[in-house]
Amino acid sequence: MKTILETNRLLLREFNISDAESFYELNLNPNVIKYTGNSAFKDIDEAKAFLENYSDYQRNGFGRWAVINKSTEEFLGWCGLKYDEDLNETDIGFRFFEHFWNKGFATESAKACIGYGFEKLNLKTIIGRAMKENIASIKVLEKIGLQYEKDFNFDGLEGVIYKIENKNIR
Repeated sequence: MKTILETNRLLLREFNISDAESFYELNLNPNVIKYTGNSAFKDIDEAKAFLENYSDYQRNGFGRWAVINKSTEEFLGWCGLKYDEDLNETDIGFRFFEHFWNKGFATESAKACIGYGFEKLNLKTIIGRAMKENIASIKVLEKIGLQYEKDFNFDGLEGVIYKIENKNIR
């Protein structure tokens, strides 16, 4: 398993098939996927198929990564960057088990991902999308330096787009 990033408390690594059960359980909680536009996986096999077919690493050289607690080796959720070819933009995203909310894990991992995107990948801009009522995610985006850009239609609901520019690229 390839570790991509390390923070004080966390390891971020590429997904693998053994994450299927955690992935399945993560999306089972309606509170976790409430603002995502995603639905739960039908079963562990569907989560496994998703992971087997996850091709962002090969295609773009980066993607969403598993977030692991260094001291307990527990899967906390995921965080990472995602390139959208149609929009030609990269977004930061994160999703954690509810019992790990409000412990700073999203902020810590997302901040590391922004640094990686700018320093290692030389990205010019990273955006963050959230539903307007998802106050917790918006707070994380603001804490890691993104600023409000505009409103948008998020699957028929009100959404916001936040943005950060790489200061080293003019």
